[in-house]
Amino acid sequence: MTGDGWAEDALHLLLQRVTVTAEQVGGRFPLYADPADGRWTTTGRGSWTGGFWAGLLWLRARHTGLPAHRSAAAAATAALAPWAEADTATRGLILWYGTALADGDAAAGALRDRAARAALEARDPVLDLIPWGAALGGPRLRARADGVPGLVPLLASAGPEGRAAAAAHLHRHLDLCLPREDTGRPTPAWRWDEVTGWAAEPDPAPGWTRGEAWVLLSVADAFSLAPATGVLPAATELLLARCEFLTGPLVPPADASCPDGPLDTSAAAITAVALLKLARVPGAPWASACAARARAVLHRLAHAHLTGPDGPRPPGMLVDGCYDAPGGTAVRHELVWGDFFLALGLAALLGRADLTRV
Repeated sequence: MTGDGWAEDALHLLLQRVTVTAEQVGGRFPLYADPADGRWTTTGRGSWTGGFWAGLLWLRARHTGLPAHRSAAAAATAALAPWAEADTATRGLILWYGTALADGDAAAGALRDRAARAALEARDPVLDLIPWGAALGGPRLRARADGVPGLVPLLASAGPEGRAAAAAHLHRHLDLCLPREDTGRPTPAWRWDEVTGWAAEPDPAPGWTRGEAWVLLSVADAFSLAPATGVLPAATELLLARCEFLTGPLVPPADASCPDGPLDTSAAAITAVALLKLARVPGAPWASACAARARAVLHRLAHAHLTGPDGPRPPGMLVDGCYDAPGGTAVRHELVWGDFFLALGLAALLGRADLTRV
């Protein structure tokens, strides 16, 4: 695995795929694509994944330098504006990743600032977090592993008060989600009741590997806050050990309790980016192991799960992603967030993306 030619080739395929996808979806947002023919299921407003499509367009614009590509990225980001005040903790996923790569774009910066202020205003002082919210359905007073990534840096961009809220939001989720002795793995979803307090929800259940990757990414993001709080090194060591990020399969099953079930390449790609971030923490005892593991994960994804230029399927598809294993939705598909994190990880490996800024 010497040299970075494989990473260059893989990133090129992914960004070529972005152009094909853009032509196919028009003004809509891609969600997941059929692994056989590459046709996308789309959404008009972007849902919780819209920021990853905007982020991919910004990565392409950086790569090509073409004004048309920059305009396309700016348009996709602008279309995410209605989510800024939406009642959902996933605004972090939507509006951090949809704007963080938009260097020098004033409108994207203004939208990020607006979203950060709205997220700060949504903080529940009793629960000490930004609730999951009701915008995507279900009761709003919940805490989920996927309600932390993106929201930590988004909140932290809102000045001292935002940084305090980001730390509190992360710590509350770590209190709830960190691996426990009874399950050995994170508990990814909780619901608040004013009488009984927090209770674990059955879905998603412990063993949801993408949820574990989201938690690891959130902890990695928090190291960019100044100063990092003392709980983070301990949380990182616990996650790395209990969730087997450094020792388990390079591409995990979607459900760790079903090792023979569908894989989730998107969980692997998220993990790779988180590990690259952790590898940059000065003096961290896990840094070299994280760097080596991240590179190995990216290499496996590029060689075993990314469609090539000469096969029967469209090139540049990161397949074997699992959207929803229990529900049977898109269980072996290309997922837009999987594409994004693979592209981001490869760009960082090649020195073309600064992970301290995204």
